[in-house]
Amino acid sequence: MSKNKKIQDAIIELRDKTTLRAKSLLVTVYGDAILPHGGSVWLGSLINLVEPLGLSERMVRTAVFRLSKDQWLTSTQIGRRSYYKLTEIGRRRFETAHRRIYASPQKSWNGEWLMVVVNKANLPQETRDQLRREFQWLGFGTVSPNVFAHPAADIRAVRQIIQDLDVTDQVVTMGARADRHSGTAPHRNMVHSSWDLDQLSKDYNHFLDAFRPLYHALSGESEINPESAFMVRTLLIHEYRRIMLRDPMLPDELLNTDWPGSTAASLCANLYRLCTPSAEKHLENQLETAEGPLPDVSPYFFNRFGGLDGIAETTSNEELLTL
Repeated sequence: MSKNKKIQDAIIELRDKTTLRAKSLLVTVYGDAILPHGGSVWLGSLINLVEPLGLSERMVRTAVFRLSKDQWLTSTQIGRRSYYKLTEIGRRRFETAHRRIYASPQKSWNGEWLMVVVNKANLPQETRDQLRREFQWLGFGTVSPNVFAHPAADIRAVRQIIQDLDVTDQVVTMGARADRHSGTAPHRNMVHSSWDLDQLSKDYNHFLDAFRPLYHALSGESEINPESAFMVRTLLIHEYRRIMLRDPMLPDELLNTDWPGSTAASLCANLYRLCTPSAEKHLENQLETAEGPLPDVSPYFFNRFGGLDGIAETTSNEELLTL
């Protein structure tokens, strides 16, 4: 069996083992691949693009309809063709996720915490529940029923949530600084009581087991098949997004020394860089817009993972193989 056939079989096996719900997968494809190229494509070309990932035409049409109802997408009809693009709400959702998924390595922790206190007495239960979900999605831990905390939170996203839910007068944000005499042990104990890091660690290790072999197989190739590169990049980001958006992204100082999240981030970045040139060729060949060919990728795309052009690998092959 040729090496290319082995690689293709490994990709198909990975695809079949991955839970691929059409709606969620299309969110990944739009955010990772279509948004950097303007955010709008002909539905027929989208159907052809994701067919190798196991999505039928009917599944895609149903998922696109549901995403439109959920205000992720909006459509334009030109003749007999439908073109779907992201709504402003959809773009904002992606921008928030983008800052986390494709982030550069974290800086050292400065000992500060962002605290969010909700005035539960003046808010209905439904609004309190929505605030809790939104803050948890941003990675906040629940210190008490109405107090949320994070040591490295995105304050812009917090302010946006407060504004969107019109609760400016009922939510207090404040900064707190760790007492340098208390050490990190109390903070680590609070972290483990506020977040389920054990399950997250297991998920990251499964991610490493699934994608590490593909990284080493593809890193030895002089040229990667464009369709294979697109499939690997999409499956990679789909799985990484599923885990990473549940990761509170805590500073290394508050995590165990064997925390697998850092290794997973390095593997994801390096495999993404490896697949991107060929994957982009596949997107350009497959997707169409109302104006014709897919527009050039936006400059911000090349800032993903700290830079996609000419950036040295943050983790060596040997480290990815052994960790």
